[in-house]
Amino acid sequence: MMARAVAGRRTGQGFGRVLVTVYGILAFAALGRSSYELVVKFGEAPVAYSLSTLAAVVYVVATFALAIGTPVWRTIAWITVGIEAVGILTVGALSLADEHVFGESTVWSGFGQGYGYVPLVLPFVGLWWLWRTSPSASEERTA
Repeated sequence: MMARAVAGRRTGQGFGRVLVTVYGILAFAALGRSSYELVVKFGEAPVAYSLSTLAAVVYVVATFALAIGTPVWRTIAWITVGIEAVGILTVGALSLADEHVFGESTVWSGFGQGYGYVPLVLPFVGLWWLWRTSPSASEERTA
């Protein structure tokens, strides 16, 4: 049981601090963008702006989940980062197939092109980090 608690805390330590920082910056950017879009422009492209809001919420929750790293928050991190991976791949592919599919661009349009493709890389780094710091991976490294 102790190994599980220690491994859980590691998500926000070492390389995890960098990961949490990048998630936090992206959360801040996506939250600012989506807030503006919801308040000022929502009627123009409700699907696009709702997707940007979803992305912002996912980034905020993932940031906290990775930073806290307890067993419950690790589960939440797996879920949110998984949603992020599916979202970026789905929205990215649909937006490349038809750039006007959502009416306007979203955080995840073009696989996160507007954010330097960080949204494309980040969930896979996050999933790798969650796997790397999982209790079973920690036990395998010490065995």
